[in-house]
Amino acid sequence: MTTLLDGYREHIVNAHKQPLFLLLVGFITSFVFIRFSVRMIRAQVRWWPGNVTPGGLHIHHMVFGLGFLLVGGIGVFATYGGTPWIDWFGLLFGIGCGLVLDEFALILHLDDVYWSEQGRKSVDAVIFGILFTALLLIGYVPFGALPGEETRWGLITVISVNALASVISLLKGKMWTGLLGIMVPGLSWIGASRLARPSSPWARWRYKPRSRRRARALRRERLLHRRADRARTWLFDLIAGAPDKVPANHPAAHRVAERMAARASAHLDAHAARALARRQARLVDRRSVAVAGVAAHPHTAYPQPVEGASGSGPGRSRGAKQRRRTVRAGRNRTYALGPTGQERRPERHPHLRTRIRRIRR
Repeated sequence: MTTLLDGYREHIVNAHKQPLFLLLVGFITSFVFIRFSVRMIRAQVRWWPGNVTPGGLHIHHMVFGLGFLLVGGIGVFATYGGTPWIDWFGLLFGIGCGLVLDEFALILHLDDVYWSEQGRKSVDAVIFGILFTALLLIGYVPFGALPGEETRWGLITVISVNALASVISLLKGKMWTGLLGIMVPGLSWIGASRLARPSSPWARWRYKPRSRRRARALRRERLLHRRADRARTWLFDLIAGAPDKVPANHPAAHRVAERMAARASAHLDAHAARALARRQARLVDRRSVAVAGVAAHPHTAYPQPVEGASGSGPGRSRGAKQRRRTVRAGRNRTYALGPTGQERRPERHPHLRTRIRRIRR
């Protein structure tokens, strides 16, 4: 115990890293506590308090996290970073980071996806935040370069190359390698020199559909990365709990489908909407013209197509219904009068006339 206390004073207190250390402690403690709490709530344990729902409104824990962040951040500026206030405000800021990043997926998707597959982004964000803070605590800045030292151009060159390699690793779809490579030299170089993942922007830009590199990337994704993803999924399930497996006919799936359909209809093209309105207006005009034509010729068995109505309208359909009723009743058909005052009968096809003559014989 004495050795630990001496090491803490030497490496943390004397190095002025105690606020950052307390921030990391608050970060880890709040994440562990809130994950334990939500898993107890999910298991419906009776002795655990449960969700905070004043008046029936469910308040997510990221709301409390935002409060801790505001108090910690504003408090540091209000006290000019003096001791011991900066230590306490660092602890509060770390608690706020854990509570907010635990619902990072909810903020990203603007939906309650905490126990779904999309909710895994929260665990990624928390673990990366903890690792990044721990690396800052160990090295303070990348490569151990301390502020105030004289400029070393060799170190600046190495940092620049490492930053470029980290960007290439991120473009190749290797998130953890690229992010951790910012602090640990060598990781980003390995990620930048290896093949990109098939779904990454680098693969879409550089690998042709039937190229040898894309085939190798697909084979490596199938053999290597999927195993690593399964191991990562198992670890995250152990830390944060497994997500819900929602079947296709579950009401939640129907709600998601309805929400997506509503969003798709909301983004309807304005030009298509205007074209639809114009077609509806033309249809209304044609119907009004057809109705006016029927009112002008009420004694005809079926009205003639009104000019401009393109042979369609309610008058024509009413005439067809009247002819069908006449045929069913066994009465003779009546036809509209032609220009000479005689009834107009539709012309029959020549083959039909020949067939009728044969039947009469």
